[in-house]
Amino acid sequence: MRIAFLLFPNVTQLDLTGPAQVLSRLGGDARLDLVWKSLVPVPTDAGFSIVPTATFADVPAADILCVPGGMGVTRVIEDEAAMAWVERVGGGAAWVTSVCTGSLILGAAGLLRGYRATTHWAWHEHLALFGAEPVRARTVVDRNRVTGGGVTAGIDFALTLTALLRGEDHARLLQLGFEYDPQPPFDAGSPDSAGEVLIEAYRRRADKLAPDRAAELRVAAARRGFS
Repeated sequence: MRIAFLLFPNVTQLDLTGPAQVLSRLGGDARLDLVWKSLVPVPTDAGFSIVPTATFADVPAADILCVPGGMGVTRVIEDEAAMAWVERVGGGAAWVTSVCTGSLILGAAGLLRGYRATTHWAWHEHLALFGAEPVRARTVVDRNRVTGGGVTAGIDFALTLTALLRGEDHARLLQLGFEYDPQPPFDAGSPDSAGEVLIEAYRRRADKLAPDRAAELRVAAARRGFS
Protein backbone atom coordinates (compact mmCIF):
# COMPACT_ATOMS: atom_id res chain seq x y z
CA MET A 1 0.00 0.00 0.00
CA ARG A 2 1.54 3.30 -1.09
CA ILE A 3 0.55 6.44 0.80
CA ALA A 4 1.50 9.77 -0.80
CA PHE A 5 1.37 13.05 1.11
CA LEU A 6 1.71 16.27 -0.85
CA LEU A 7 4.42 18.40 0.77
CA PHE A 8 4.58 22.09 -0.23
CA PRO A 9 6.00 25.42 0.97
CA ASN A 10 4.12 26.93 3.93
CA VAL A 11 2.29 23.72 4.71
CA THR A 12 0.95 23.54 8.26
CA GLN A 13 3.31 20.87 9.50
CA LEU A 14 0.85 19.26 11.94
CA ASP A 15 -1.66 18.81 9.10
CA LEU A 16 0.95 16.52 7.58
CA THR A 17 2.93 15.08 10.48
CA GLY A 18 -0.08 14.21 12.68
CA PRO A 19 -1.79 11.89 10.19
CA ALA A 20 1.53 10.70 8.79
CA GLN A 21 2.50 9.48 12.26
CA VAL A 22 -0.74 7.53 12.58
CA LEU A 23 -0.78 6.12 9.04
CA SER A 24 2.86 5.04 9.36
CA ARG A 25 1.51 2.41 11.78
CA LEU A 26 -0.88 0.79 9.32
CA GLY A 27 1.45 -2.19 9.15
CA GLY A 28 1.72 -4.75 6.41
CA ASP A 29 3.36 -3.45 3.26
CA ALA A 30 2.34 0.18 3.78
CA ARG A 31 4.87 2.71 2.47
CA LEU A 32 4.58 6.44 3.11
CA ASP A 33 6.12 9.18 0.96
CA LEU A 34 6.27 12.96 1.33
CA VAL A 35 6.17 14.23 -2.24
CA TRP A 36 7.23 17.51 -3.84
CA LYS A 37 8.96 18.73 -7.00
CA SER A 38 12.46 18.03 -5.72
CA LEU A 39 14.18 16.57 -2.68
CA VAL A 40 15.24 19.99 -1.41
CA PRO A 41 13.94 20.68 2.14
CA VAL A 42 10.54 22.38 2.08
CA PRO A 43 9.80 25.18 4.57
CA THR A 44 6.72 24.75 6.77
CA ASP A 45 4.72 27.41 8.59
CA ALA A 46 6.34 26.33 11.87
CA GLY A 47 9.77 27.76 11.03
CA PHE A 48 11.46 24.49 10.17
CA SER A 49 11.70 22.49 6.97
CA ILE A 50 10.75 18.94 6.06
CA VAL A 51 12.76 16.88 3.59
CA PRO A 52 10.68 15.23 0.85
CA THR A 53 11.18 11.50 0.38
CA ALA A 54 10.14 11.46 -3.29
CA THR A 55 9.43 13.70 -6.26
CA PHE A 56 6.36 13.88 -8.46
CA ALA A 57 8.18 11.76 -11.03
CA ASP A 58 8.96 9.12 -8.40
CA VAL A 59 5.30 8.67 -7.41
CA PRO A 60 3.08 8.47 -10.50
CA ALA A 61 0.38 6.61 -8.56
CA ALA A 62 -0.63 5.79 -4.98
CA ASP A 63 -3.27 3.85 -3.11
CA ILE A 64 -3.88 6.76 -0.74
CA LEU A 65 -3.44 10.42 -1.61
CA CYS A 66 -3.41 12.82 1.34
CA VAL A 67 -3.18 16.58 0.91
CA PRO A 68 -2.52 18.68 4.03
CA GLY A 69 -3.35 22.37 4.30
CA GLY A 70 -1.67 25.59 5.25
CA MET A 71 -1.28 29.18 4.11
CA GLY A 72 0.50 27.89 1.00
CA VAL A 73 -2.59 26.26 -0.53
CA THR A 74 -3.40 29.07 -2.94
CA ARG A 75 0.15 28.96 -4.32
CA VAL A 76 -0.24 25.22 -4.86
CA ILE A 77 -3.52 25.74 -6.72
CA GLU A 78 -1.68 28.15 -9.04
CA ASP A 79 1.15 25.64 -9.58
CA GLU A 80 0.45 23.62 -12.72
CA ALA A 81 2.98 20.87 -11.95
CA ALA A 82 1.63 20.33 -8.45
CA MET A 83 -1.98 20.33 -9.57
CA ALA A 84 -1.26 17.96 -12.46
CA TRP A 85 0.26 15.52 -9.97
CA VAL A 86 -2.70 15.80 -7.58
CA GLU A 87 -5.15 15.24 -10.44
CA ARG A 88 -3.22 12.26 -11.79
CA VAL A 89 -2.63 10.51 -8.47
CA GLY A 90 -6.05 11.38 -7.08
CA GLY A 91 -7.75 10.15 -10.21
CA GLY A 92 -6.39 6.65 -9.68
CA ALA A 93 -6.14 6.39 -5.89
CA ALA A 94 -8.32 4.04 -3.90
CA TRP A 95 -8.63 6.73 -1.21
CA VAL A 96 -8.52 10.49 -1.85
CA THR A 97 -8.04 12.39 1.39
CA SER A 98 -7.10 15.71 2.92
CA VAL A 99 -6.60 17.55 6.18
CA CYS A 100 -7.60 21.15 6.88
CA THR A 101 -7.42 23.41 3.80
CA GLY A 102 -5.86 20.63 1.77
CA SER A 103 -9.46 19.89 0.74
CA LEU A 104 -9.41 23.11 -1.28
CA ILE A 105 -6.52 21.71 -3.32
CA LEU A 106 -8.47 18.51 -3.88
CA GLY A 107 -11.47 20.61 -4.85
CA ALA A 108 -9.51 22.73 -7.31
CA ALA A 109 -8.21 19.51 -8.86
CA GLY A 110 -11.81 18.46 -9.51
CA LEU A 111 -11.67 15.63 -6.99
CA LEU A 112 -14.46 16.78 -4.64
CA ARG A 113 -17.15 17.72 -7.14
CA GLY A 114 -20.37 16.19 -5.80
CA TYR A 115 -18.74 14.96 -2.57
CA ARG A 116 -19.40 15.93 1.03
CA ALA A 117 -16.24 17.36 2.61
CA THR A 118 -14.86 19.47 5.42
CA THR A 119 -11.96 21.83 6.03
CA HIS A 120 -10.75 24.39 8.59
CA TRP A 121 -13.73 26.36 9.92
CA ALA A 122 -12.34 29.71 8.74
CA TRP A 123 -12.15 28.52 5.13
CA HIS A 124 -15.27 26.39 5.15
CA GLU A 125 -17.45 28.42 2.80
CA HIS A 126 -14.83 28.22 0.05
CA LEU A 127 -15.38 24.49 -0.48
CA ALA A 128 -18.57 25.21 -2.41
CA LEU A 129 -16.52 27.11 -5.02
CA PHE A 130 -15.21 23.75 -6.21
CA GLY A 131 -18.46 21.81 -6.29
CA ALA A 132 -18.13 20.17 -2.88
CA GLU A 133 -20.86 20.03 -0.26
CA PRO A 134 -19.40 21.61 2.91
CA VAL A 135 -20.07 19.70 6.13
CA ARG A 136 -19.00 20.97 9.54
CA ALA A 137 -17.39 17.95 11.19
CA ARG A 138 -14.00 16.77 12.42
CA THR A 139 -13.94 14.04 9.77
CA VAL A 140 -16.21 13.47 6.78
CA VAL A 141 -16.33 10.18 4.86
CA ASP A 142 -18.12 10.17 1.50
CA ARG A 143 -17.45 7.01 -0.46
CA ASN A 144 -13.66 6.98 -0.99
CA ARG A 145 -13.17 10.61 -0.04
CA VAL A 146 -12.11 11.24 3.56
CA THR A 147 -11.52 14.82 4.68
CA GLY A 148 -10.43 16.17 8.04
CA GLY A 149 -11.11 19.52 9.65
CA GLY A 150 -8.51 21.96 10.89
CA VAL A 151 -5.01 20.92 11.96
CA THR A 152 -5.51 18.70 15.04
CA ALA A 153 -8.47 17.02 13.33
CA GLY A 154 -5.83 15.31 11.20
CA ILE A 155 -5.33 12.77 13.98
CA ASP A 156 -9.06 12.02 14.14
CA PHE A 157 -9.05 11.77 10.35
CA ALA A 158 -6.13 9.33 10.34
CA LEU A 159 -7.69 7.10 13.00
CA THR A 160 -10.95 7.07 11.02
CA LEU A 161 -9.08 6.11 7.84
CA THR A 162 -7.13 3.46 9.76
CA ALA A 163 -10.38 1.90 10.93
CA LEU A 164 -11.65 1.81 7.35
CA LEU A 165 -8.45 0.15 6.15
CA ARG A 166 -7.46 -2.12 9.04
CA GLY A 167 -10.53 -2.34 11.24
CA GLU A 168 -11.60 -0.57 14.39
CA ASP A 169 -9.53 -2.78 16.71
CA HIS A 170 -6.31 -1.73 14.99
CA ALA A 171 -7.34 1.94 15.12
CA ARG A 172 -8.13 1.66 18.84
CA LEU A 173 -4.74 0.04 19.45
CA LEU A 174 -3.01 2.95 17.72
CA GLN A 175 -5.05 5.47 19.68
CA LEU A 176 -3.92 3.82 22.91
CA GLY A 177 -0.32 3.64 21.75
CA PHE A 178 -0.31 7.36 20.94
CA GLU A 179 -2.17 8.10 24.21
CA TYR A 180 -4.57 10.18 22.17
CA ASP A 181 -6.91 11.26 24.95
CA PRO A 182 -7.46 15.00 24.39
CA GLN A 183 -8.13 17.07 27.49
CA PRO A 184 -7.45 20.64 26.33
CA PRO A 185 -6.84 23.28 29.01
CA PHE A 186 -9.39 25.66 27.42
CA ASP A 187 -12.80 25.28 25.81
CA ALA A 188 -11.89 27.37 22.78
CA GLY A 189 -11.16 24.81 20.09
CA SER A 190 -14.13 25.55 17.82
CA PRO A 191 -16.16 28.60 16.79
CA ASP A 192 -19.06 27.20 18.81
CA SER A 193 -17.14 27.45 22.07
CA ALA A 194 -14.58 30.19 21.40
CA GLY A 195 -16.94 33.17 21.28
CA GLU A 196 -17.10 36.13 18.90
CA VAL A 197 -14.12 38.03 20.35
CA LEU A 198 -11.71 35.16 19.75
CA ILE A 199 -13.25 34.37 16.36
CA GLU A 200 -12.74 37.93 15.15
CA ALA A 201 -9.19 38.02 16.56
CA TYR A 202 -8.37 34.84 14.65
CA ARG A 203 -9.91 36.16 11.44
CA ARG A 204 -7.82 39.34 11.66
CA ARG A 205 -4.71 37.24 12.16
CA ALA A 206 -5.57 34.97 9.22
CA ASP A 207 -6.28 37.96 6.99
CA LYS A 208 -2.80 39.31 7.71
CA LEU A 209 -1.21 35.98 6.82
CA ALA A 210 -3.26 35.43 3.66
CA PRO A 211 -5.01 38.72 2.82
CA ASP A 212 -6.09 37.75 -0.68
CA ARG A 213 -7.15 34.16 -0.08
CA ALA A 214 -10.85 34.58 -0.87
CA ALA A 215 -10.21 36.46 -4.12
CA GLU A 216 -7.48 34.04 -5.15
CA LEU A 217 -9.74 31.04 -4.59
CA ARG A 218 -12.57 32.63 -6.59
CA VAL A 219 -10.18 33.30 -9.46
CA ALA A 220 -8.80 29.77 -9.26
CA ALA A 221 -12.31 28.30 -9.32
CA ALA A 222 -13.23 30.30 -12.41
CA ARG A 223 -9.96 29.46 -14.15
CA ARG A 224 -10.53 25.76 -13.54
CA GLY A 225 -14.03 25.80 -14.96
CA PHE A 226 -16.15 25.89 -11.80
CA SER A 227 -19.17 28.16 -12.09
